[in-house]
Amino acid sequence: MDTNVFINNPSLTLPFSYTFTSSSNSSTTTSTTTDSSSGQWMDGRIWSKLPPPLLDRIIAFLPPPAFFRSRCVCKRFYALLFSNAFLETYLQLLPLRHNCFLFFKHKTLKSYVYKRGGGSNDDDSNKAEGFLFDPNEIRWYRLSFAYIPSGFYPSGSSGGLVSWVSEEAGLKTILLCNPLVGSVSQLPPMSRPRLFPSIGLSVTSTSIDVTVAGDDLISPYAVKNLSSESFHVDTGGFFSLWAMTSSLPRLCSLESGKMVYVQGKFYCMNYSPFSVLSYEVTGNRWIKIQAPMRRFLRSPSLLESRGKLVLVAAVEKSKLNVPKSLRLWSLQQDNATWVEIERMPQPLYTQFAAEEGGKGFECVGNQEFVMIVLKRTSLQLLFDVVRKSWLWVPPCTYSGGGGGGCGSDGEVLQGFAYDPVLTTPVVSLLDQLTLPYPGAC
Repeated sequence: MDTNVFINNPSLTLPFSYTFTSSSNSSTTTSTTTDSSSGQWMDGRIWSKLPPPLLDRIIAFLPPPAFFRSRCVCKRFYALLFSNAFLETYLQLLPLRHNCFLFFKHKTLKSYVYKRGGGSNDDDSNKAEGFLFDPNEIRWYRLSFAYIPSGFYPSGSSGGLVSWVSEEAGLKTILLCNPLVGSVSQLPPMSRPRLFPSIGLSVTSTSIDVTVAGDDLISPYAVKNLSSESFHVDTGGFFSLWAMTSSLPRLCSLESGKMVYVQGKFYCMNYSPFSVLSYEVTGNRWIKIQAPMRRFLRSPSLLESRGKLVLVAAVEKSKLNVPKSLRLWSLQQDNATWVEIERMPQPLYTQFAAEEGGKGFECVGNQEFVMIVLKRTSLQLLFDVVRKSWLWVPPCTYSGGGGGGCGSDGEVLQGFAYDPVLTTPVVSLLDQLTLPYPGAC
């Protein structure tokens, strides 16, 4: 990970506001610290004597940017990332989730199909990088993924890991990486050749689940959405390496390539007409769920928000004299009923529609936050589900001229929910299954 972005970003602020003063005389120099909000004095002679285990517990609660900045303090702090004792403490404390979004300049399907074999693998322009957005601080960070070999594209994120899938048609390979520490693990190749399938990922502290669906290569020149397969591994010793699951419902049209995991089920959008496909992992079955107002939706997206599946889409019912709008629906426990939970205020939607211009948009959610990315622009809109507030996000300065829109090679900004964590020991189970990933020496 490019920790310099966390450390040297001039727009960053420390997590707490402190005022430092010093006093000196001819013999000794002491330093005291004042909390600017409470006015209480913090005597450095006392706080410097904190037992190391207690100090480690305090550091374990720091959000990732503050933790990486703290590594500049001293050698001991720097080495914490490699300390088994500290990482065990970190996992035991289960720090509060730091909900973020991770975006990539992602090539469109057309650019992948028509631009294969161009450029050198050593070209710096081919090295992947991500753009992390913190909705709590309203700040962007840049993460380097230079250790990911060329020929892979990002497909999802869960439990602090980001999945990357091989571009080449055939038996796909998936890599799982932790951006904060630069670790990479490889899953075994899939059992069925595919082109650009839809991929779902769920990672917990004890298990890894992956479901892949559609784009079956039935010949070198034809694909059909026929089958799905799943991968499972857990600390209990159970392994299921790309077992074929139940067949997909008839006449599926999977275009987004993304799945959302919510309470034991993977969900993905089905197109023409719009509906939602649900795969129950334990029951091994696919079902089709009718989408709300399916004939009048535009740019629908599925996301997870606070443990529920949410559908976000623009609604255009001009012929029925209903104002155009952007709406959010939540799927109820019966897995069939949708309830509208929010509608963008009309004045804001008028501005949104003018900026979007019919070019489309994508949405991604993480707990109480929903991020809406306008295609072919540098604009993103953030919605807070709890506060019911809407905010235009400052453009990402790291993404260059493409912004949130379209790059020169058919690139769009694709986002995933991302919860940064310092260690994911569950990936050690993969070392027993596969060879080193393609980029290893």
